[in-house]
Amino acid sequence: MNGTSQDRRREKRLNYHWPIWFAEDFTDNLSQGQMVDISSGGAAFTCLAEESPYPGQYITTRFSVPRYGKDNTFDLESHIRNGFVCRIDNINGYMRKIAVQFSQPLTFRPGEQQNAEMEVVATA
Repeated sequence: MNGTSQDRRREKRLNYHWPIWFAEDFTDNLSQGQMVDISSGGAAFTCLAEESPYPGQYITTRFSVPRYGKDNTFDLESHIRNGFVCRIDNINGYMRKIAVQFSQPLTFRPGEQQNAEMEVVATA
């Protein structure tokens, strides 16, 4: 970066790489993606191009978020959130990065937890 660009984000994101499931309606078949980052108001994830939602589409997502405790421990909290696809970036011919803005924010700020500066890596 050249130092002149501004970060317009209102809060720090939590970067982690766990599964996220999404569909237009959870009675349909679910598609799976991989979480890239999350804030209280939205998330970014990658998915196969053939399963990608479209810009402006209203989707339902299901995912888990680590909640940090004392002594560098964490528990997973599962969430279901509806939201609008606000951006799609082409990664390559097979993958897309999807940004979703939640209709109802999470009750906490995942990237601003006490130990959130550690990047979480899935072991499963």
